[in-house]
Amino acid sequence: MHGVYGWPRMWRELRKRGLRVGKQHGIRARGKRRFRVATTDSRHDLPIAPNRLDRNFSPLRPDAAWSGDITYIATEEGWLYLAVVIDLFNRRVVGWSLQPHMERSLVIDALEMAWQRRPSKGALLFHSDRGSQYASQDFAMPAKISRSFLDV
Repeated sequence: MHGVYGWPRMWRELRKRGLRVGKQHGIRARGKRRFRVATTDSRHDLPIAPNRLDRNFSPLRPDAAWSGDITYIATEEGWLYLAVVIDLFNRRVVGWSLQPHMERSLVIDALEMAWQRRPSKGALLFHSDRGSQYASQDFAMPAKISRSFLDV
């Protein structure tokens, strides 16, 4: 069984061998360590944009509203972080970035890819969580994207 003895198996084996051991002998089951990975930090002092999307996740035209988020992927060499920008009209991925860190450049690169692939001709709303990457000054004013684009 994956080379691990759980407490019931261990207890039965010790009893079968005539050994009675327990907590009084300092023997306790060791629980699995909790799975932890870095997640988006929404507890920060950076300015938060108002929620203009207001849960309207079905815009009437393409490139009217985009949304971004970050996820993580376990690999044999460590964690990778994936930032994705989707067009809420058709749920298509319009930009993405994959990096071994979760710094603000991750989300900036994903947004810049989206903008280069699908430059909006009208008003475009970008929606994200309140993570520090999206609230950073660098994200709010990327050099390659006009201020009118980031109507958040």
